[in-house]
Amino acid sequence: MKKQDWLLIIGVIIVLTPFFIPATVFFAWFNNATSAHPFIMAFFKFAILATLGEMLALRIRKGVYTEKGFGVLPRMMVWGFLGMCIAMAMMIFKVGTPFFMSKVLSCDYASLMDVFNASAFSWGKLGIAFCVSVAMNTIFAPVMMTFHKCTDIHIAQTGGTVAGLLKPMPTKQILGSINWEVQWGVVFKKTIPLFWYPAHTITFILPPNLQVLFAALLGVALGLILALANPQK
Repeated sequence: MKKQDWLLIIGVIIVLTPFFIPATVFFAWFNNATSAHPFIMAFFKFAILATLGEMLALRIRKGVYTEKGFGVLPRMMVWGFLGMCIAMAMMIFKVGTPFFMSKVLSCDYASLMDVFNASAFSWGKLGIAFCVSVAMNTIFAPVMMTFHKCTDIHIAQTGGTVAGLLKPMPTKQILGSINWEVQWGVVFKKTIPLFWYPAHTITFILPPNLQVLFAALLGVALGLILALANPQK
């Protein structure tokens, strides 16, 4: 391991340690900020953590964390935007999925939400969390992942600059250039059911103030998966 790897590890430990010590001032500030500004916080969580995942993927492939044309800042902007979209999707599916379940199962919606929002773990809460995860990852995730893939290609084609990111994206051309054997056969068919279904089930069991943070930490894994699932790199 190189010096830069040790510096990254130490930096990650320093940043994440306060989240495991609830009595700290930082933890209280984090909870208050997440409650008052959920979308702003989601922007920065994903901008930092998911971009870090892509940088780690580059480190694995080429031995460096960034290179000319990689576009760290544009990638952070894209991930920040996607982070806000993910936060919105989590809000929608946490409410909408139990409502759908109440209609299908002919049961009381309020009772389902009481089970789902209970602080104590139960098999009922696990089942509802799994259904929420399946619904969100089946309906929302493929669209989000495809959009990210398009922006990833667009950033590479425009030199990895912020100005390049802001140029009109030739969506039709980019969609045609995507390796759909990988995008469909690996990213959609394998990672969504085998990784994201169980991973986000855990997310929805956690306390609400930690759910987006955990999803952002999973964004590190998402960045690695999407970046490494390309045989041309």
